[in-house]
Amino acid sequence: MQHTTRPQAILLLADGTIFHGKSIGISGKTFGEVCFNTGMTGYQEIFTDPSYFGQIMVATNPHIGNYGVNENEVESEKIMISGLVCKNFSFNHSRPDSESNLYDYFEKQNLICISDVDTRALVSYIRDNGAQNAVICTDGTSVEELKKQLSNVPDMKGLELASTVSVTEPYFFGHENATYKIAALDLGIKRNILRNLAKRDCYIKVFPYNTSFEELESFNADGYFLSNGPGDPEPLEGVIGVAQQLIASDKPLFGICLGHQIIGLANGVSTYKMFNGHRGINHPVMNVLTGKGEITSQNHGFAVNREELEKHPDLEITHYHINDNTVAGMRMKSKNVFSVQYHPEASPGPHDSSYLFDDFITNIKKAKSLLEV
Repeated sequence: MQHTTRPQAILLLADGTIFHGKSIGISGKTFGEVCFNTGMTGYQEIFTDPSYFGQIMVATNPHIGNYGVNENEVESEKIMISGLVCKNFSFNHSRPDSESNLYDYFEKQNLICISDVDTRALVSYIRDNGAQNAVICTDGTSVEELKKQLSNVPDMKGLELASTVSVTEPYFFGHENATYKIAALDLGIKRNILRNLAKRDCYIKVFPYNTSFEELESFNADGYFLSNGPGDPEPLEGVIGVAQQLIASDKPLFGICLGHQIIGLANGVSTYKMFNGHRGINHPVMNVLTGKGEITSQNHGFAVNREELEKHPDLEITHYHINDNTVAGMRMKSKNVFSVQYHPEASPGPHDSSYLFDDFITNIKKAKSLLEV
């Protein structure tokens, strides 16, 4: 399986910097915004997470592929990252319940990967110079030609990507006789979010990103959910408008990641592109309401403007990122609405934040009991 002599490959950044490595054997080139993830496990969940669409992933863990792949560990139907950069690519795997090796998994979906890269140097460079577009080339295309092609790749700022990963037709998840009904807007929803809701006795109808409020309302749900997803939230004007109607409906609303940003925008609070996003399973967050810290899984390159949020009369910060004080969670004072910037459903990874799903169900129970009075 492993090629004895593997072709040379390069990673070219938009600012002209080149990192050298080797192809794992899949020829071609791929473009995207280069970013890094600090997780030690969970590479398959990362590769299939729709929030990573349009991004070239740099793995900081030096060994990728060592435990193979398993179909039960995907977050969507296919690989979502644009390409992979790693130090050591393991062609062999050694986990008893793995179904195949990572190379075959990549080859089936034609995922371009460059290995043998000095990923510590690359991550340090990205940290110092910020996230930027890049191209992985394993087919020998000249640097001049790659620079020309790379210059035509749109920046992530201003790029609407939710439409590229959202479903086109609604579907159901969970048992139809469950106690609670949830209408979820799919902006790039992860499968484990649906599993977490179903586990809490919810029947979920997942709607395309451009669904109208009237259609969402017709499901007669007990609560609404705005999912995670890729790209810049600000171009999603239709979704922001629907979110305003969901908020006005007075039914419980929960947002994660991109959904969290949409709730901020629906309240007139702006978002911004971060110099470097948060991506990993070891990010420390402070819960302002309980005074407890949480180790969280995160994956975002945009954030809600903290200064504007603090001035907003109807919003309050519930969580903040301990490393840089960015907004990690918020809630509305007058409505049954809350959201977080991180991923309480992430697994493998920390489970500190799974209580947020319980909080959503508690909100729904309270709202239902008020209606029954």
